[in-house]
Amino acid sequence: MRSQPPAHRNRGRPGAVQLPLVSQQAAPGPPAKLPTHLVHVSASATCATLLLDPAMNPTPQPTRLRGPKAVLVHATRLLRGVAVLSPWLGHLLAVDLILSLLLPLKWVAPNAVYNASSVLAHSVWAWIQTIFTRINHADIVLSTNCPGGLPRGESAVVVANHVAWSDFYMIQEAASRASMLGRCRWFAKRSLRWVPFLGWGLWAMGMPLVSRKWATDRAELERVFRGIVSKRWPVWLIAYSEGTRLTPSRHAAAAAFCERAGKPPPSPYTLVPRPRGFIATVNALRGTPHVRAVLDVTIAYARGREFMRAPPFWETVASGNLRGDEYRFYAHVDRWEMDGLPTGEEELAKWLDERWAEKGKRLERLKTQLENGEEWERDGSVSKKDS
Repeated sequence: MRSQPPAHRNRGRPGAVQLPLVSQQAAPGPPAKLPTHLVHVSASATCATLLLDPAMNPTPQPTRLRGPKAVLVHATRLLRGVAVLSPWLGHLLAVDLILSLLLPLKWVAPNAVYNASSVLAHSVWAWIQTIFTRINHADIVLSTNCPGGLPRGESAVVVANHVAWSDFYMIQEAASRASMLGRCRWFAKRSLRWVPFLGWGLWAMGMPLVSRKWATDRAELERVFRGIVSKRWPVWLIAYSEGTRLTPSRHAAAAAFCERAGKPPPSPYTLVPRPRGFIATVNALRGTPHVRAVLDVTIAYARGREFMRAPPFWETVASGNLRGDEYRFYAHVDRWEMDGLPTGEEELAKWLDERWAEKGKRLERLKTQLENGEEWERDGSVSKKDS
């Protein structure tokens, strides 16, 4: 079994009834640690941005305003952001309260609670997505290898590269067009369980709450998979398989790991995927009739001619015109049949590496298109948004 890349502090995501054992020789170091990419703070609990250094993004940034005009613009955006975000935050708190009240019912009516929590989650995520795409005019280019678009209502394991906080919007856009927005389930830190209302709401929704300790988290993962497998709950189980956001220092660490391991270096725009959680998830769910696919999402951004420049969270809610600010947003979804995936651990790890190699090639093509002033590729159609 392969060695693992060095651990990072930031988080990513996924992770059956009988949870298949994954070889404990897969990585050096303490065996009690859960793969970092299984730990992710939910969108309502995380606000962070990616800052890439000039060495990785040599093109100049758009001209910045200075003086009194800049002060006026910043003040206007501040007021606008508060006005736009405040109602959504109020709704989020109300939903967390309702979900907290539903929590005791999970043991007597699990199906009803899961479905109700999905409806409530849809209302929260659709609202913030509307702020991003319609109110603030973020134009997301979304393509797929599915000729007729993403299958509606299909459960899947979802893996993606991790660039910035706003990756959440890219995955939500795909989920919305597949009619699965309310069924998204993200891995979150176990410590959030005890945060009043927020943590209780995540627990009621069936979010996996893990602590990065494999020995103690097995029961939690089995609990999550039990509902998906035995009750056939619809789900998009989402993971950032790299385990952390892309930054120059983390890319350098990933490249050093590949050199030590005798592996090809990562693309300039990706890190190294961590296979253990992916292997556990696929082996747990591959026999479930309704979880038929793995969706590999490739995420990219640009601002002007600056590739992989994503807006910080506040800008996604405060800017009145992300398109006018020269931001570009892209997500490509490759769908793979679960039954067609390899069965062995080594083979699954190699399969995931191959997906990341293809992801890197796609991102380099996007950068070339950006430099040539071309539109980003649309090599497949997508379904229309949920009404």
